[in-house]
Amino acid sequence: MSKPLRRALVWIRRDLRLYDHVPLARACAEADEVVVGFVFDTTILRDLQDKDDTRVTFIHDSVMEVDRGLAEHGSRLMVRYGDPVEEIPKLAAELGVDAVFTGRDYEPYANHRDAEVAQRLACPFVTLKDHVIFEAGEVLTQGGDPFRVYSPYARAWRTRFRPEVDAAEAVVDPAAFGKNLEPHVQDWPLEKVGFVRGEPWTPGGEAAGRENLRAFARKIGRYAANRDFPTRDATSGLSVHLRFGTVSTREAFRVALAEGGDKWMSELIWREFYQDILANLPDVVETTFNSAYRDLEFPGSDEHYQAWEDGMTGYPLVDAAMRCLNQTGWMHNRLRMVVAMFLTKDLLVDYRRGEAHFARKLLDFDLAQNNGGWQWSASVGADAAPYFRVFNPYLQSEKFDPEGEFIAEWVPELAALPAHQRHRPHEVSPMELLAAGIELGKTYPYPIVDHAVQKDLAIKLFSDLRGS
Repeated sequence: MSKPLRRALVWIRRDLRLYDHVPLARACAEADEVVVGFVFDTTILRDLQDKDDTRVTFIHDSVMEVDRGLAEHGSRLMVRYGDPVEEIPKLAAELGVDAVFTGRDYEPYANHRDAEVAQRLACPFVTLKDHVIFEAGEVLTQGGDPFRVYSPYARAWRTRFRPEVDAAEAVVDPAAFGKNLEPHVQDWPLEKVGFVRGEPWTPGGEAAGRENLRAFARKIGRYAANRDFPTRDATSGLSVHLRFGTVSTREAFRVALAEGGDKWMSELIWREFYQDILANLPDVVETTFNSAYRDLEFPGSDEHYQAWEDGMTGYPLVDAAMRCLNQTGWMHNRLRMVVAMFLTKDLLVDYRRGEAHFARKLLDFDLAQNNGGWQWSASVGADAAPYFRVFNPYLQSEKFDPEGEFIAEWVPELAALPAHQRHRPHEVSPMELLAAGIELGKTYPYPIVDHAVQKDLAIKLFSDLRGS
């Protein structure tokens, strides 16, 4: 039976893989010949400040692997550099394709970009759900509205979820891959797109991502008990692979179901929830999800913000987490909540400043997750808990880094202290500090604020605005 399309182009963006790929599977089913294309998007790249940005290295390595995978079937990846609004219609015209397939992206920039591409194409532009299980409009309240709180969203999500359908593999038929294609990805080394090689904390590419998933499946039973401890090898490390689509979201859910990873599945549903919020309420990128706080002004100082960014607040766990982020592009999820709440509730600095810093530094930066997490921590987002929830950074440190190992690794000036003293060095006697070679105020700062005082100020800031 002949297929309805002679030739199709699949434009990959945040789905840098060949396995379990909805747009690619659909194109292979409907076209005699399928060409895969990628654009190094200058609209995004020109805003990146560091020329060794590890995200570009991760993307480039992943794109190279897609090209090698296609080469195994006699095909190659068609790569362009420029504005996709111009490059995709141009490539489609050069190839003479009958349709362009791609995975839907719910970020505001992506929506605008894709609308422009669709307008300029001389053929159909087919966008398909791929990087979430359920998208906006599929999980709704009984009244037909989007959910605003995670727990009822998650219950409704699970009620609707049919694994054999919603998490089924999208099977790709490589027999349809186009042959004898030039140019391919080797024509675009990192230097040609204006960057140099960075050192991501995890390798890019589908092979590395799927191996990571398999390794996590072997320890997923320990995830619920150990996931909040940054020195324990308990988390999946898959956030960046899910962000760039080097691992299929559907495969992640299949593993969670097969291995009894219900707690991890709940975290994957959090990812779906934040994507749902961004798709339904794109204004959250600029303003607070909770309209009651649209006029909230954070009184925190530039000096305090800079101490937070540099990891010099005098709160060891906060400083360790920030130094780790700045040096590696990684931060443990528990620590993301700790440092975000410290910035917004202890230092009273606008969450958008911290959100922007994470956007610059995180290898796994994802707009929906980053925005949702920061607004949750600042108590201005989608959260059922009241605004007077304020983490105590000392208690968080003592509970989740009980031996002070993470602190010792990233704040080495405190490593000579006994483990139990690393959490609150300002309470250590002068003789013990001297013995450890520590001079507070010189080798390590005093706490820049008093947590108890700042907690009261934060609660008053929110309650005054609410008139309560």
